[in-house]
Amino acid sequence: MNNGNNIIDIGGRICSEFTFSHEIYGEGFWRFDVDVGRMSGQSDILPVTVSERIVERDKMLPGVAVRISGQIRSYNNYVETDRRNKLVLTVFARDVEIVADVPLNYPNEVFLDGYLCKPTIYRTTPFGREISDILIAVNRSYNKSDYIPCITWGRNARFAGKLEVGDHIRLWGRMQSRQYQKKLSEEMILEKTAYEVSVAKIEIAVDDAVEDNVEAATEE
Repeated sequence: MNNGNNIIDIGGRICSEFTFSHEIYGEGFWRFDVDVGRMSGQSDILPVTVSERIVERDKMLPGVAVRISGQIRSYNNYVETDRRNKLVLTVFARDVEIVADVPLNYPNEVFLDGYLCKPTIYRTTPFGREISDILIAVNRSYNKSDYIPCITWGRNARFAGKLEVGDHIRLWGRMQSRQYQKKLSEEMILEKTAYEVSVAKIEIAVDDAVEDNVEAATEE
C-alpha cells in the first residue's frame, strides 16, 4: 500500500526524554514527545515513535528543534483501570531532521485517504457550534489498517454528518492533543490526553474521471 494515503509533517521542540517502546526483528523503536506550537500561543504535545536506526539519540535532547515526517499510526493498548483496549495514536517517524529553529507558525500538516468505519457523531455545542466526530480506517502494508479519530467543524461537520460507513474519503488537517478529565470515583479524577486530527478540508474520494462532480466541503 502506498504510504501516500497517510502523511504527517510536523515541526517543534522535543519536550521529553527518550523511552524504549518496542523491538521488531532486532530493530529497536523509541518514543518521545514533541511540542508543536499553534499561532494562538497554545501547543499540541504529540507522541512520536522512531527507529533507533534513523536518529542519534545522544543529540535528540529536550529543547532541540526538529522537523518530522511520517505517518499517523494506531494500536490497541489494554488499560487495566478501564479493563478494555484503548486506541492509542502516535506519529511514526520516517524522517527526523534537527533544525536550527522552528517558526512561530509551526508546521503541522496531515493528509489521510481512507474509509469511514463508524457512524458519524454529529452534535452542537451550547453556543450553537456544529461538530462531527469521525473514525477513518487508513490501509497500510501487510493487510493492516490504522484507525484515526478526526473532528470536523461548521460546514465540514454538516457534510461529515451525511457520510455513511464504508464511504471512501480524503481529508486534510492537523494533529492535535486535547486534555480531558475522567471521573473514576467521587474523590478521584484522572487527567488524560486524547489525540485526533482537526479537519480543515474533507471530500468523498472518486475516480479522476468524475472528480469534478465531487461534493466537497472546506472549513469555514
